[in-house]
Amino acid sequence: QNLETPWEIVFLPDGRMLVTERPGTLTLIDAGGLRIPIADAFERGESGLLGLALHPDFAKNQWLYLYLTYEANGDMLNKVERYRFDGSTISDGVVIIDNIPGAANHDGGRIEFGPDTLLYITTGDAGSGTSAQDINSLAGKILRLHDDGSIPEGNPFGNAVYSYGHRNPQGLAWDEQDLLWSTEHGPSGLGSGYDELNLIEIGGNYGWPVIQGDQTQEGMISPRLHSGGSETWAPGDLEIVDGVAYFAGLRGSTLYSVSLDDIRPETLQRYFANEFGRLRALRLGP
Repeated sequence: QNLETPWEIVFLPDGRMLVTERPGTLTLIDAGGLRIPIADAFERGESGLLGLALHPDFAKNQWLYLYLTYEANGDMLNKVERYRFDGSTISDGVVIIDNIPGAANHDGGRIEFGPDTLLYITTGDAGSGTSAQDINSLAGKILRLHDDGSIPEGNPFGNAVYSYGHRNPQGLAWDEQDLLWSTEHGPSGLGSGYDELNLIEIGGNYGWPVIQGDQTQEGMISPRLHSGGSETWAPGDLEIVDGVAYFAGLRGSTLYSVSLDDIRPETLQRYFANEFGRLRALRLGP
């Protein structure tokens, strides 16, 4: 308790928990309660200090990655930085990728290392749906990079983009077959809903803002599951355990789960509905 908008959870090799708090604090959950301010982080609306990931060889290199919003000349931008974390301080900051479009809403922010040891990053459309369809924009995408920020040879467009046509993806997880899944926010406000669970294909176009829900169009990929036009999940983090996808709901204030072997609206399970308020991050512990 006594956290201010906790956004991401990561477990250290010794079992202790690191949490990002959106106003700009990296917090170690243990008896000491270490709190490290991240100077550049700029919180407005949904933006601020967001994603956190440890390098696959963290035990050796102590590399920690952060996704954060910052302000430059009155503009909001997002970037990913790498630091060395020795258990009590961070040092040796390096920018991995910069100039990701930012806004008060739709900043994406999830970062995860995949089974291929590459770094995957979700970005929101920053309020510009047309940017999601532009493969040369970093907005409305899932990005893939080497751990130093360089572009993998296998990326489909010769840049950081792995998939596109996303509105505001905030969950990334791989199943037992190393297939990538993502949760994504649909439009809210008038005509809310159409939140998504997507199976991500390299180079895939996920349709925003052209299609949503059950709509189809040639060359675009429809979601494997969506919330429909009358329910809002506002899905945050995603974890896959024993073939079951679990994802947290913000406006939905619920933990959802669905078996990847039987994805239907009827098989979607709901837990803790409205019990704890907005649920944002979840993580399988040690």
